Amino acid sequence: MQPSFTNFWLSRILSSSSFQMLSVAIGWQMYEITHDAFSLGLVGLAQFIPMVLLTLVVGQVADRFDRKRIVLIAQLIEAVMAALLLYGSLAGWLGREQILLVAAIIGACRAFEGPTSSALLPQLVSPRDLPQAISMSTTAGQTAQIIGPALGGLLYSLGAAYVYSSATVALVLSCVLTYLISSQEQPTRRSEPVSIRSVFSGLVFVYRHPVILGTISLDLFAVLLGGATALMPIFAQDILQTGPWGLGLMRTAPAVGALAMSIILAYFPLRKQVGITLFGALAIFGLATILFALSTNFIISLFALLIIGASDVISVVIRSSLVQLQTPDEMRGRVNAVNALFIGTSNQLGEFESGMLAGFVGAVPAAFIGGLGTIFVAGLWMLLFPSIRKLRSLS
Repeated sequence: MQPSFTNFWLSRILSSSSFQMLSVAIGWQMYEITHDAFSLGLVGLAQFIPMVLLTLVVGQVADRFDRKRIVLIAQLIEAVMAALLLYGSLAGWLGREQILLVAAIIGACRAFEGPTSSALLPQLVSPRDLPQAISMSTTAGQTAQIIGPALGGLLYSLGAAYVYSSATVALVLSCVLTYLISSQEQPTRRSEPVSIRSVFSGLVFVYRHPVILGTISLDLFAVLLGGATALMPIFAQDILQTGPWGLGLMRTAPAVGALAMSIILAYFPLRKQVGITLFGALAIFGLATILFALSTNFIISLFALLIIGASDVISVVIRSSLVQLQTPDEMRGRVNAVNALFIGTSNQLGEFESGMLAGFVGAVPAAFIGGLGTIFVAGLWMLLFPSIRKLRSLS
């Protein structure tokens, strides 16, 4: 891989890990200050709302301006916010309103950084190397999901300032690495005037291209129905009776499985029968969810969660590669913004759906139904989108 991709990859690890660390610290500190579960929920809401509200704006910006500069500015603002949290903690003036404001600003920065960096990636490698690059980028994301929360929790035990100072340093290093990126191509940005048509052109493009529409909507519904991992605390306490340590291992297991599979895919990229592989991975995801739902053995449950993470990465890499390769560069910002909105919405609504269903029928039936639903969606999408099923290669 090219040096610029290496800088991109390292920057992604540092930036994503910092976000995970900050999320842990902000949540803990908010609860320490308020002792109010509602305030704790507002932190997640403050980070989620900007992503929804800014989706169409992010796509426009990413397709009109230098993508590297957008990512760099977002990371710089995140670094400033981490430094502000550090100063507020040391000075003692950090309260509920200040934390929510900082969380919202960080959420807005992530709304810009995520889709724009996804649109930037194809400019750093050749089309042939893109699936491998996406696998390695997914590895970076999974690594951050493992390292970030664990490191954030460990440092917070020493004090909130340790988390905020470490995140600030990591984000500054991320900015330096982003600055050192130089893309293979510098595509000409079109000076199309901003209009209602241009703002919604990303949604229109997705709707008019069956492969992209199918892959994005498949992610939405599969994750929406397969959100059994949101029920882990119930399984850990009431079914497996493992306590907090078991819940920690259960939360780590999908990320470990995902990391292992993303490393495999980075060295052995998918080249053939990608359509069937995509639907097969989703079916395995559903079966592993059913196994997790029915298991009363802790080891079997961990194994099921490992498979859930590994199979999810296979489908993520295929879907991401298809979206990137089948979208022209001048539209990648808007399409990736739509994709990010679908992914974020499906994760949030999936947890909500699982929790509501578990409240009505119980955790085990809810997880079981979710697994069956994922398998059903995979089969239905095979019929609705034959163009995806027939795909033999990512290109």
